[in-house]
Amino acid sequence: MSPQRTILIIDDDDDFQASMRAFLESQGYRVAQARSGREGLEKLKQAEPDAILLDIMMESVSEGYGIAFAVKHQPEYQAYQDVPIIMLSSIKESPDERFPRSEELDLIRPDRYFSKPVNLDLLLETLSRTLQRV
Repeated sequence: MSPQRTILIIDDDDDFQASMRAFLESQGYRVAQARSGREGLEKLKQAEPDAILLDIMMESVSEGYGIAFAVKHQPEYQAYQDVPIIMLSSIKESPDERFPRSEELDLIRPDRYFSKPVNLDLLLETLSRTLQRV
């Protein structure tokens, strides 16, 4: 049997957090939670997650992009740069669609993107495939 995987949810919506936690735990995942980007970066070091589910709009309208950048590119979080980031947002356009000409897009691009409401079957399949690679 493989070890239980940990998912860090960074999202300021309490209802979304509660429902996502219940869903992921019912699927055998361990869940850590944070309500802001700052708290998420602290929890990253504590929980050492196998994947991150990240909202975009929290304390600011683009906070999630800053967190994605920090995890993937700041030396302080180098140990976590390979942790997959799956963005889940009410913004319908993916970062590729929102910023098609941005030279900095690679700095904030998540490993996967889902708009809310999330298709749970597709999310579960994506998590499973993504975690097989790490």
